[in-house]
Amino acid sequence: MIPAVSTVTATSGVESTTSIASGLQPNASNAEAPFADLMTDAVGEVDRLQAQAETAVTGLMTGNGVDVHQAMIATEKASMAFELALAVRNKAVQAYQSVIGMQF
Repeated sequence: MIPAVSTVTATSGVESTTSIASGLQPNASNAEAPFADLMTDAVGEVDRLQAQAETAVTGLMTGNGVDVHQAMIATEKASMAFELALAVRNKAVQAYQSVIGMQF
């Protein structure tokens, strides 16, 4: 089981974020949610993290009080979230191809 990552609060224009891993924790609402909804939520979270990273970098470049380490953390979070989504997509495609290749 993937442990939930605690919420990180950054100051100076960067909003608090939640972990994608928290969406992977089994609970009553996730157990009943269709796979498509889970994937849609995960892609939305990746998009939100990317927008947050862009805001942090813009704040850093314009001098709006965003520290370098805050911008780096935001960009790394977005990068890791994208890599996770890409890995899940690749595994789903691989599983689909395996099922299609089966002979009945």
